[in-house]
Amino acid sequence: MTSVALTEGSHELGPASGSLLVKTARSGLGRRAGHDLTLEVTRWSGQASVDPAEPANSAVDAEIEVASIEVREGTGGVLALTGSDRDEIAKIIREKVLRTSAHPTITFRSTRVQGTPEAFTVEGDLTIMGRTEPATVRGRVSGGRLTGAATVVQSRWGIKPYSALFGQLKVADPVEIEFDLELPG
Repeated sequence: MTSVALTEGSHELGPASGSLLVKTARSGLGRRAGHDLTLEVTRWSGQASVDPAEPANSAVDAEIEVASIEVREGTGGVLALTGSDRDEIAKIIREKVLRTSAHPTITFRSTRVQGTPEAFTVEGDLTIMGRTEPATVRGRVSGGRLTGAATVVQSRWGIKPYSALFGQLKVADPVEIEFDLELPG
C-alpha cells in the first residue's frame, strides 16, 4: 500500500520517481502556426530532507541535465508536430536557448520550506545558465503522489525566449515547470 503522507527522512528523487516536465506556450502574431510544447527532463536527480512535524526544517536540492530535455508533445499549430520537428526543437533548446555546452546543468537549492505536509511552498535559488534567481515551488500530496509546479520567467535568467518567423511566433516568456512523483517513503 502506498503511503499517503510525506515521511520523515532523506529521500532520493529522479526519473524513476516520476516526471519532471516543462510546458511552454506561444505568443506573438504568428502563434497559430506554432505549438504549445510539453518537454520532459529525462535525466535529473533530487534530494528531499523532510521533517513533517516542522516543515521549516525540510530542504530540497535538485539538478537536471539540460541535454536530456526531450519534446514529448506539441499541441495547436497549423501542422502536427513530426519526429524531425521534435529533434530540431530539442537541438534549438540545447544549442541556442540554453547553450548546453557552456551550461550543462540547472540547479535548485531550497532556502525556505513552509506549509503543511499536504500543501507546501518551497522557496529557493534556481540557477539557469550560470545565473541564480529566487524561485518558488508550490506542491501538494494527494492520492500517494507528490505534485507541484513553478513558473519560470525566462528573461529573469537572461534567456531570450525563442522566436521564429521574424519575431511573429514566439515562445511566451513564462514557462511552467511541473512534477508528478510517487510519494517517497
